[in-house]
Amino acid sequence: MKLFKSYDLGPISLKNRIVMAPMTRCRALDNIPNALMATYYAQRASAGLLITEGTSPSPNGVGYARIPGIYSDAQIKGWKKITEAVHQENGKIFIQLMHTGRVSHPDNMPKGTTVLAPSAVPLEGEMYTDQNGMQAYPLAKEMDLQDIETAKNEYVQAAQNTIEAGFDGVELHGANGYLIDQFINPTTNQRNDAYGGSAANRNRFPLEVAQAVAEAIGADRTGIRLSPYGVFNGMGIFDGIDAAFTELVQGLSDLGLVYLHVVDHSAMGAPEVPQQTKETMREAFSGAFILSGGYDKERAEKDLENGKGDLVAFGRPLLANPDLPKRLEEDLELNEPDQNTFYTADETGYTDYSFA
Repeated sequence: MKLFKSYDLGPISLKNRIVMAPMTRCRALDNIPNALMATYYAQRASAGLLITEGTSPSPNGVGYARIPGIYSDAQIKGWKKITEAVHQENGKIFIQLMHTGRVSHPDNMPKGTTVLAPSAVPLEGEMYTDQNGMQAYPLAKEMDLQDIETAKNEYVQAAQNTIEAGFDGVELHGANGYLIDQFINPTTNQRNDAYGGSAANRNRFPLEVAQAVAEAIGADRTGIRLSPYGVFNGMGIFDGIDAAFTELVQGLSDLGLVYLHVVDHSAMGAPEVPQQTKETMREAFSGAFILSGGYDKERAEKDLENGKGDLVAFGRPLLANPDLPKRLEEDLELNEPDQNTFYTADETGYTDYSFA
């Protein structure tokens, strides 16, 4: 079966085409990666490629309680133990760089930080904080040109830090309503300067970040995740969405990025990404194409055989089944994930799932 065959992703060879999707797990106490996390990722190293949970490139990008960063020496050292543990298991691992933008709260952020966004557009709802429980989202500060320049530089420094920490590459989180996606989408980007207005202007920030990171660590070690038709974190489906994403993907392809990872959360109730949209994005992108969204073995194999993608990301199945590739290949029973422990702080529902 194609799903279990090796695949060359840029300079690295993957032992199969199963990708561990990035999943927020909130185990990084004080935002520092730790030994428990090393165990978790090493347990799942039989997947062809691991993509870490969203990791902040800067103090301003820390949105959720207990998510890791990669902007301090302690964080780099913590991640180095994780990459070493994964590599000892013959695994490959990319870090996902996630600046949360307006999806944040000061209680979850280091002191002296600011909640930033392309525009000061309110986000309805509440966010969990360890200190004070559920809290309303604050109104973010609209980024000025210096803030934008600083954020781009933070992505570059974070990418360089990931290489120092031993990662095989970087995934830029341009999806799910976080900072890069906030620039792409006119729901959250209401600027009237070079970074807002037209689709080309709204795409400027993601393209400039991608270019700068690719120049810093190599385009063949840089991927990106996008979520066309995504409505998570208050995003909206907008006029001209297909043309805007096609233009963006073409620009990313021109930069030589190693992969494009497309989010389709329709299996969890979000709007479906039209198949034509995925096909157009695949045609526009010259690198590897990662499919995601409620896949099982049969559907994954069928879509790989039909050329719809090159790799398939699995989220919750890999969360609950550290040896998922073996279970899928041998048609073994799967553990069910415990949703009550997705974002808790200890090993329960994290490193205690059984192996077959």
